[in-house]
Amino acid sequence: MQTISILTKDDLLDFKKELFKEILELLNGNKINQEEWLKSSEVQKLLKISAGTLQNYRINGTLSFKKVGGTLYYRYQDIAKLLS
Repeated sequence: MQTISILTKDDLLDFKKELFKEILELLNGNKINQEEWLKSSEVQKLLKISAGTLQNYRINGTLSFKKVGGTLYYRYQDIAKLLS
């Protein structure tokens, strides 16, 4: 036998408040903590380089990468080292 739960407006409002609170905590959290893996376009914007320059960095080993499917990913830590 299944139990039927009835949601009230108050239940939904409580959920909404909790959800907004969690979203705000995520947005106001540690801004320095970057995503661990970045796509090529994100790296180009971050380093202010062209696609060709990024390709040269891959070829000469300046920047390591992983290929997943057809997408290239770069570790944020490696990019930070390159910037310093």
